[in-house]
Amino acid sequence: MSERLLDVRDLSVLFHGERDVMAADHISFHIRPRETVALVGESGSGKSVSALSILKLLPYPQASHPSGEVIFKGRDLMKASERELRAVRGNEISMVFQEPMSSLNPLHTIERQIGEVLSIHMGLRGKALRARTLDLLDQVGIPNAKERLEAYPHQLSGGQRQRVMIAMALANEPDLLIADEPTTALDVTVQAQILDLLQKLQQDLGMALLLITHDLGIVRRMAERVYVMTKGEIVEHGATADIFARPQHGYTRHLLAAEPKGRALPPVTDAPVVMSTDDLKVWFPVKTGLLRRATSHIKAVDGVSLEVKAGATLGIVGESGSGKTTLGLALMRLIASRGAIRFEGRPIEGLNSREMRPLRRAMQVVFQDPYGSLSPRMTVSNIVAEGLRIQQPQLTARELRERVSAALEEVGLDPATQDRHPHEFSGGQRQRIAIARAMALKPKFVMLDEPTSALDMSVQAQIVDLLRALQQKHGLAYLFISHDLKVIRALSNDIIVMKNGRIVEQGSAEAIFEQPREAYTRELIAAALR
Repeated sequence: MSERLLDVRDLSVLFHGERDVMAADHISFHIRPRETVALVGESGSGKSVSALSILKLLPYPQASHPSGEVIFKGRDLMKASERELRAVRGNEISMVFQEPMSSLNPLHTIERQIGEVLSIHMGLRGKALRARTLDLLDQVGIPNAKERLEAYPHQLSGGQRQRVMIAMALANEPDLLIADEPTTALDVTVQAQILDLLQKLQQDLGMALLLITHDLGIVRRMAERVYVMTKGEIVEHGATADIFARPQHGYTRHLLAAEPKGRALPPVTDAPVVMSTDDLKVWFPVKTGLLRRATSHIKAVDGVSLEVKAGATLGIVGESGSGKTTLGLALMRLIASRGAIRFEGRPIEGLNSREMRPLRRAMQVVFQDPYGSLSPRMTVSNIVAEGLRIQQPQLTARELRERVSAALEEVGLDPATQDRHPHEFSGGQRQRIAIARAMALKPKFVMLDEPTSALDMSVQAQIVDLLRALQQKHGLAYLFISHDLKVIRALSNDIIVMKNGRIVEQGSAEAIFEQPREAYTRELIAAALR
């Protein structure tokens, strides 16, 4: 274990533009054969850029390396030709990226995408190619692998897509696997399965693993050594146990302390019910045959009843495909459903879009992805003011600007930035903009669909604190959808646990976490605490 498989020495990464940015500044780290090393830090710290530099996958000439060596098995990859690098990429060093839906080609089947790797690198064809593809799918735990060969990425769950990415990365049994945030968008149980899979494959294949992550729980579980990065620099490194037990650098201590804390606000006595439903159902027909007749149904939401009171938060938890988001969209009357829905005691299930419009002001949504939910072509001012223009057309330009400024200030953003565009803000700032857009209309009910899942741990904590403060100030009712049980526990008064469209358990947050009755709930909590 004394020899080094990969030795990164004094590496710098410079991005060129209107203003040059040093994304990595003279960093050094190494990995031994069969070892697991974590590169940890928040978004923008330079960890992914450093990993991509190993195989020279950055956009050149927009990026350059003012200094550094990347010594892999005695060769400096910084000096390697493109032909030499192609022989290393996918063969000796492979990568698993963060978002499999973006990494996989949506137009090609799973068989074709895995087969492409095998045919290019190993020259396999025909029956040998299919046999190796099936072997890889079995190896990464895809059930009914033969039936999945003709599936497209959108027909697989998030965990299955990530398993396909791992199969492609491991096709040629590399010496080093670089996993860049491989579980960020996955449910806790699926995340645990993927991490178990990586550990098993690492042992079976005898490969080294470079883990890029901001999740310290994953680092503690997986890594033998850890390097901590911020602002393009490695500020601390050492054995994982030592880093967690005796962190030396202030930034490391900040990371270790950065997780959602506190508990939900105590419920208001005799608070009115803002949103409720009885026996809500959302069934999607499965059409087959020449005439495309409905032969069965996917029961995305199947007989759900709930209520949310003013000033309280109802948390909805469950794995992907459990029906959480479909339930929220149905409550907001954004998709068709059957069953009674009441807003402030008024039945709304039969209202058309024109009749619903006056109620939209009081019912707002904050979506999961702060990058996708904000128009890149609009300024922050126009984004936040858009709902105000529709709901309150009598407001003057000056009044609109004042309302936008007040909304931004309330979520902790400088009103002077309102003429900028979303790409000029960090992920956490963008989510604050999305929250400001919702709060500008002074709603009574807010559906929050995984609003922290794409954010760093410290930013998650900030957003949770912000949501709690806004709820206390305005008496808001929240429907909070998440697979992150730490966030759910920090915000929710009551919790509903969903599986396959149905409620399997519900009760107070304290009862669900301290004395879960159902095996599925216990499984979710155990996976989150691993």
